[in-house]
Amino acid sequence: MAIHVYNTLTRLKEPLVTREDKKVAMYVCGVTPYDYPHLGNARPAVAFDIIRRYLEYRDYTVLYVTNFTDIDDKIIKRAHEQNADWRELTERFIGIYFEEMDALNVKRASVYPRATDNIAEIISLVEALEEKGYTYTAQGDVYFEVGKFDRYGELSNRNLEEQEAGARVEVNEIKRDPRDFALWKAAKPGEPSWVSPWGPGRPGWHIECSAMALKFLGAGFDIHGGGPDLIFPHHENEIAQSEAAMGPGHMFARYWLHNGFVTINKEKMSKSLGNFFTVHDIMARYPAPVVRYLLTAGHYRSPLDFSDQALDQAQAAFERLQLGVLNIARVIAGPERVIDRPEQSAALRKAVDGAETDFQIAMDDDFNTPQATAVLFTLVGEANKLMGDPAFIPDAAALTALSDARAKIVALADILGLDLTPPAAEDTLVPGLMTLLIDLRKQARAEKNFALADAVRTRLLELNVVLEDTPQGTVWRRK
Repeated sequence: MAIHVYNTLTRLKEPLVTREDKKVAMYVCGVTPYDYPHLGNARPAVAFDIIRRYLEYRDYTVLYVTNFTDIDDKIIKRAHEQNADWRELTERFIGIYFEEMDALNVKRASVYPRATDNIAEIISLVEALEEKGYTYTAQGDVYFEVGKFDRYGELSNRNLEEQEAGARVEVNEIKRDPRDFALWKAAKPGEPSWVSPWGPGRPGWHIECSAMALKFLGAGFDIHGGGPDLIFPHHENEIAQSEAAMGPGHMFARYWLHNGFVTINKEKMSKSLGNFFTVHDIMARYPAPVVRYLLTAGHYRSPLDFSDQALDQAQAAFERLQLGVLNIARVIAGPERVIDRPEQSAALRKAVDGAETDFQIAMDDDFNTPQATAVLFTLVGEANKLMGDPAFIPDAAALTALSDARAKIVALADILGLDLTPPAAEDTLVPGLMTLLIDLRKQARAEKNFALADAVRTRLLELNVVLEDTPQGTVWRRK
């Protein structure tokens, strides 16, 4: 079955047909490293990590490129404010970005190009545009003349008025048209600069991504990704300058994929609006796998409204999966009963056998992670139903079904980047302590010391741990 992706360029869900068979070349716009990454930065990192992981699961070889914009007005301004060297500033925050994305289980990209390492390629691309008549120079700056590119606006589906009023279009009186954008910026006193045919300066924001994508992936690469705020003008400008430089008949990128905004009270999360939460601060309060789950559970194209309630719900859901795997492991580790009752595990067996197909159907449909995670919960639910049945007997068929269910849950979760391995202490200390408390409560009840037995249950409940008395004995779960 073919993978279908929603292409922003055509506004259609299309079958993924790659430039080379079973190979995917993918470029995702990265961060400007001048501050701690916020959740809005983490969302595309996780979204396209899932896409990359699923493509690899489907036997594609993925060449994944994501950049660092390591020279920019914001970097220069922040370095000046902190009286710091701009290179040291970017190095520091690139290191922090890697640490936090590693914690979120984001696989490292194949290549992390930086704008400052690709100045020659950027200058060469600007020269190509100049030769074809798409540029003009004003006060040392080199601009792309948007009006000469007939298809400008196709990606964002904007008309001329919307383009001129669009977000992040620079207001500059020396430009011929408000839509025109800088390819090369003349150096200002005290700013970093590089030698160019137009004098000392530095690259504009848009040109760097075109130069690096073409350098590492070549024309007509498969997937270009990023956040929705990049559709216009950044990605629109990338298409214009790249395809203008390459000439008629050349396509820059085949499919354009964009994740949804992270919002706070339905308003876009961003540093400029001051309504952002850093990944560092969030992970100080919630485990990294829970934050990853929050970013995974919704469809990548849908908005994600951030709140403590959303994180609490993500934690509860993630722990249901994690505890489900742990409970299955406990039963598997117990004694087998030499009784043949295969019918008791038939429903779980059926769920296990169909899980991978259902998972693929979900992910083939534009990487539908809500439907894919539902497959995991179905398996956990069927396993819990089997183990919680008062008539449950751990015979060979049941233990095999449970073992297969556990393996399938863990494997499919891994494709989503969800590590269901309990924390190290959970493997030994927590189960041991819970067994001790359950035994003490059982002894207290046998001695008719109901006050102590109730106190154990109540104190555990205050810690969000629920005790359930079943015909097979007392079991525990997190609330």
